[in-house]
Amino acid sequence: MTTIETRRSFCRICHAACPIDVELHDGRPVKVSGVDDDPIFKGYTCVKGRQIPDQFTDPGRIDNPLRRTADGGWEQVDSATALDEVAARLRAIIDEHGPRAVATYTGTGGYQNAPSHPVAMAFHRAIGSLSYYTSVTIDQPMKRTAAMRMGMWEAGPNNFNDADVLLAIGYNPMVSSFSPNGGLQGTDPFATLRRRKAEGMKLVVVDPRRTELAAQADIHLQVRPGEDPTLLAGLIRVILDEDLHDAEFCEQWVEPGHIDALRVAVDPYTPVYVADRCGIDADDLVAAARMFAGGTRGIAGNGTGPSMAPHPSLMEHLTQTLNVLCNRFLQAGDTVHTSSFLQPEPPARAQVLGPFGLPNGPESRFRGLRGIGGEMPCTTLAQEIATPGDGQVRALIVNGGNPVAAWPDMVRTLEAMESLELLVVIDHRMTQTAEFADYVFAPRLALERADVPPFMDRWFREPYACYTPAIVEPTGDQLNDWEVYWEIAERLDVTLELPGGPIPRGDRPSDDDVLDLIYYNSRVPLSVIRERSGEVLWEYAIEVKPADPDASGRFLLALEDHMEELGQVYNESTSAEVMAGFDPAVHRFRLISRRLKSHLNSLGGELAGLRRKNPTNYAYMNPEDMASLGVDDESLVRIASPYGSLIGVAKMAPDVRAGAISMAHSWGGTTMDDGGVREVGAPTNRLIDVENGYCHITGQAIQSSIPVSVEAVSDEVLAS
Repeated sequence: MTTIETRRSFCRICHAACPIDVELHDGRPVKVSGVDDDPIFKGYTCVKGRQIPDQFTDPGRIDNPLRRTADGGWEQVDSATALDEVAARLRAIIDEHGPRAVATYTGTGGYQNAPSHPVAMAFHRAIGSLSYYTSVTIDQPMKRTAAMRMGMWEAGPNNFNDADVLLAIGYNPMVSSFSPNGGLQGTDPFATLRRRKAEGMKLVVVDPRRTELAAQADIHLQVRPGEDPTLLAGLIRVILDEDLHDAEFCEQWVEPGHIDALRVAVDPYTPVYVADRCGIDADDLVAAARMFAGGTRGIAGNGTGPSMAPHPSLMEHLTQTLNVLCNRFLQAGDTVHTSSFLQPEPPARAQVLGPFGLPNGPESRFRGLRGIGGEMPCTTLAQEIATPGDGQVRALIVNGGNPVAAWPDMVRTLEAMESLELLVVIDHRMTQTAEFADYVFAPRLALERADVPPFMDRWFREPYACYTPAIVEPTGDQLNDWEVYWEIAERLDVTLELPGGPIPRGDRPSDDDVLDLIYYNSRVPLSVIRERSGEVLWEYAIEVKPADPDASGRFLLALEDHMEELGQVYNESTSAEVMAGFDPAVHRFRLISRRLKSHLNSLGGELAGLRRKNPTNYAYMNPEDMASLGVDDESLVRIASPYGSLIGVAKMAPDVRAGAISMAHSWGGTTMDDGGVREVGAPTNRLIDVENGYCHITGQAIQSSIPVSVEAVSDEVLAS
């Protein structure tokens, strides 16, 4: 007789951490539902989360470790044997080449598993290797560096719950379930936006697409791809020209002389110039500036679209400049609505923290780039692997990521995969990267592990407690991500240090033991979070304190290099000019990134239910562009950048502005041909060259607003 029960957990497909009720039949998940009485999610889940049971029945799930055989095939091996062999090979590499030769790449999956990233970092500290890389330095490293260089407001941004105006630049939380800088999050986003709009909040959206968020905007600035810095400079000019900024706040907290220098730098960006350059209406630009500056409280933030486009660090700097000019920060006596339960007790004073200057971490071997916050720049990792010399990376552990699909510059990435002496992948599916691995360790899936949401803990729009125990028992030889590192550390005779002390040696601790060590200094005890998970705990909300009397931090709005860059942008006819090989007569289109409701990066295509919704990463195009090219729905197009090309499947999309093509990233196979494009999609990272048009501060490669040519091709091209 089947035993049926329902247990509470939270989803970890993406960062949103939606609470879910999981129906279990004989201990195995068969159905996922939202939690109707949850105080902030109110029953919301997305299509990806509702497919979680399919992960457990997927015939392609890896349940036991795999080892590469001499003939290039695979064989199952027990985890103890695989760990012995991996540790022995790592020891040999470290002894011969030094610890820097051992690298980790932690991908998005590693960030959906609270112990994964901290324990991986602890492992690198223990062996003395600085070669630690994550997906954060692929798409938005400038969020960290901009705050370091400009300074940051210690109390944080205004709360979304009582904001009068939201300026959303190139992100769509209705699909991605995540938004930056305290904006609308994935906690029941559709109903929440309707409520806030009914309460009077104004919404300005900057996006080349009329996204689900843009469709609800009071003003939608449908900007040409890659022109966000131009538009932001125009908004700043209007605000300063009309004295709409908070002069008293700026007088107190902005470095003297910087407002005047900023005025000079943005002066050429008149509404007429910006409107012509960006392809928008000048009156809409002025109205948007007045709308953002007119609210008492507000938030400006941007997403991965503009962050991966040309001039990304400048774009982030200008976004935060708008927040400074209009004082979009919490003040003394305000209540911080976000949780931050897992973080140490913050000072949360109404004052500027920093500035701290340029990144000063270890130097990469390429482009003069430096590490940031304990991480090295991921856009150099393929070169660090494939290029001989002192410091060459020879062993790579891939932790919840998929480099072949995710890293910019597929040509160099494939070269790197072939160059490695040892590739270890921790993943539950045979990804494009796992196909190159020497060992694949089978991880426990989300429902099989205890967890907290490290990302959303800082972004929940109310002080919300969230924790889950493991609710499903593993059925194979599976390890949590952190256990792989701990087991290797045991064999290398090193100790992994966490904030609460070392992870015990000998007997393997539990997930909860490790969580307690990671969050030893959390301002709300984990015991409280566990006991009251799913509740809003206003009694633990943070009240902003007054500034210290001798607070000396000041915002630096007119950083010399960015003001010079504004001059360079003004002299461009298009941002595509930063890429060598750009020909305006040839590369008439711009390829922009997008999120999909059914996929998260490369996750989703392995599940039949989600694959039916999006069988490929369509090349979404404006109908007028398709007509001019003689392209129909589902027909093929060749898309070529100055660096590479791919074959895409065209899809009509009236929401995409003319001249743009919208495609999701992290698709495709492991080769440079697109014979299976209708089944596996095409990899947009093939169009990217990490040495061409990168950000000189972060190494960020241009991965959106890529200049491309487009032409119709027949299906016969796939056979060739």
